[in-house]
Amino acid sequence: MIFLASTLCLSSCQGQKTSDVANHRPYSVTDIKDGWINPEGNLIATRFRLPDGFSSAPMNPKSWGNYLRNLPLKPDGSDVLTFSGAAKANHQTYLAVVNLPIGTKDLHQCADAVMRLRAEYLFSQTKFNEITFRQASGKTISYTTWLTGKTPDKTNLWTYLETVFNTCNTTSLNQQLKSKPLEKMTIGDVFITGPPPGHSYGHAIIIVDKCVDKNGKVKFMLAQSYMPAQEIQILDNPSNPGCPWYDLDFGTTLHTPEWDFTASHLKSFE
Repeated sequence: MIFLASTLCLSSCQGQKTSDVANHRPYSVTDIKDGWINPEGNLIATRFRLPDGFSSAPMNPKSWGNYLRNLPLKPDGSDVLTFSGAAKANHQTYLAVVNLPIGTKDLHQCADAVMRLRAEYLFSQTKFNEITFRQASGKTISYTTWLTGKTPDKTNLWTYLETVFNTCNTTSLNQQLKSKPLEKMTIGDVFITGPPPGHSYGHAIIIVDKCVDKNGKVKFMLAQSYMPAQEIQILDNPSNPGCPWYDLDFGTTLHTPEWDFTASHLKSFE
């Protein structure tokens, strides 16, 4: 399946960049397919080239942002698979696929993927008491309470998450998160909106990488799941096909492949 543009992105994503070990892109532009993709990179931080003149600030190895920037990716060219094992119909929306299992039920959708990533990060830091989500009913579901004395492990974490997926949704996650000014965006923040008029569902996408130039101009990278339940995918930029980077100064509307957002839709866990 070919879902990458055959030419380099232009305008905001234009330019070449050589290796930049300090910014976790340890490869030459000559190694990068179509200008933005390093086929050998198996993490977000090593799969994509930074825009010319931009750099990634070092992060605490234990931080939420560093966890997301280093999510594992499936081999370059992989299809996004749904819970049934079928390929996502709209393959023009993404540039890479996060290598995390999603189960075999139609549960792991947009907000679910965001909650799943947050829960797995907190689990990796043994912050079990912080794994808690607001349910559609208005109540909260805490991992440690749900465990009822059992020892935390990855198996019961996933069982807990399937309960979360069944009882929480985009609206409840939107209510749980805290609004944040666009200029303070960081990795791990979420663009989220409840159902617009005439729709029965909203959408959520998460910032998984961010870079800045010497003048303070910011670009960011997005990931999502969608319906039916599917693997997490790194989004293409419809304004610059083939490029994973979006401009922070996107104007009145942030256009993503399957949903539009505004600056007021930016929220944070922290």
